[in-house]
Amino acid sequence: MLHSVGVHTLQLLTQAVACILLFPRFLLTAVMLWLLDFLCIRKKMLTMPTAEEAASASEEPPPDDPPVCVSDSNRMFTLESLKAVWHGQKLDFFKSAHVGSLAPNPEVIQLDGQKRSFQRLAAHFVDIADFLLVYIEEAHPSDGWVSSDAAYNIPKHQCLQDRLRAAQLMREGAPDCPLAVDTMDNASSAAYGAYFERLYIIQEEKVMYQGGRGPEGYKISELRSWLDQYKTRLQSPSTVVIQV
Repeated sequence: MLHSVGVHTLQLLTQAVACILLFPRFLLTAVMLWLLDFLCIRKKMLTMPTAEEAASASEEPPPDDPPVCVSDSNRMFTLESLKAVWHGQKLDFFKSAHVGSLAPNPEVIQLDGQKRSFQRLAAHFVDIADFLLVYIEEAHPSDGWVSSDAAYNIPKHQCLQDRLRAAQLMREGAPDCPLAVDTMDNASSAAYGAYFERLYIIQEEKVMYQGGRGPEGYKISELRSWLDQYKTRLQSPSTVVIQV
C-alpha cells in the first residue's frame, strides 16, 4: 500500500515539474498561434503559393522541405489547438527515444504505404537503408484542431479499426514503403515524442538521428544529408529509418 502511494506521489511530482518546465515554451507557442490569427502576420510567415507559383513549381523537382503553408480560413489560436500543442510538448518531454540511447521498440500493427517526400528519399537510399512509416494519432482531426488544408477529413480514432481505416489512405498513392500503425495507447508516439510528426534513424537498436517535432522541425533535407554522409562511409549498412 505504502509503495503504491509512493509511486503515485512520484508520478504527480514528475507531472508537476514537467508542467513548470514546459509552461514557458507552451506560452510562447500560444502567443505565436494568437499572432498568426492576424492575417497580416500570417501572410508574411505562412503563405499559400499562388496559382502562378504552383504552376512554375510543378515544372521543377519538388523540394525535400516545402514551406509550411496555412490557408486564411484556418484559426490557429483555439482551445483544441492549445490542447494539441500541450499534448505534443508533453510527449516530447517524456519521450524515451534520445540520440545515442537504445531505440524503444513498442508494438505496432503492420500495413503498407508512404508519403511523397519520404517516398523519394526511400527510393534514393533503398540500397543502404530500410524505411518504415508509423501512422499515429491524427494531428488535425475533423472533431479536434480542424485544418482546411488537411488532405482528408478524419475524426479522432475511437478504436483500432478507425485508425487502421485512416492508415489505409496513406498507401493509396505509393505502396512501396512499409507502413505500421501505432496502437490505441499511442505507445510509439509517446516513446518517440512523435506528435505531430518526426523523423528518426535507428542503427543497431540505437537512435542515431532525431529530427525536430513537426511540422516546423520535420526536415527531410536533414535526413538526406545524414544518409548521404553515411553512404560515403559504408557500402552495406543495416540501417532502419522510422517516421512516427
